[in-house]
Amino acid sequence: MTTAETLMRPDVECIGVRDTMQFAAQRMRQLGVGALPVCNGEGHPVGIITDRDIVVKVVGIGRNPKTTTAGELTQGAEQLHTVDVAADLGDVLARMTECQIRRLPVTAGGVLVGIITEADLARHLPEQQIGEFVEAVCAQNLPTGAGNAVS
Repeated sequence: MTTAETLMRPDVECIGVRDTMQFAAQRMRQLGVGALPVCNGEGHPVGIITDRDIVVKVVGIGRNPKTTTAGELTQGAEQLHTVDVAADLGDVLARMTECQIRRLPVTAGGVLVGIITEADLARHLPEQQIGEFVEAVCAQNLPTGAGNAVS
């Protein structure tokens, strides 16, 4: 049986709620990633910050990335969706599809132990199943008329 533990990247790094968006951007650059989980002082994930969040929710509205914290951006955000390390592949796919998310933090006893991304799924699933997953997650996120633009 394929579990979240089998699928996940165990080397996930997180930032703290008091870390700034400048620090988050620097860590993303250093790690070559586009998102970082945000954890409280006990290692429990409370949100995810993406490079897009930094651009749109901080820089795009004139906030200072040197002083805006991860906690400020995650406060009041939607509930973070996670999965237990023992969850099976079906549960992982269902959670990601239902919630339309591309990254799923993995926890053990509520503490962050890994993350599952689309790329991780692509390494473990047949091509057709990946295509169906991407379509299900992305289809409803497109604005009306998206994909109909002529270049």
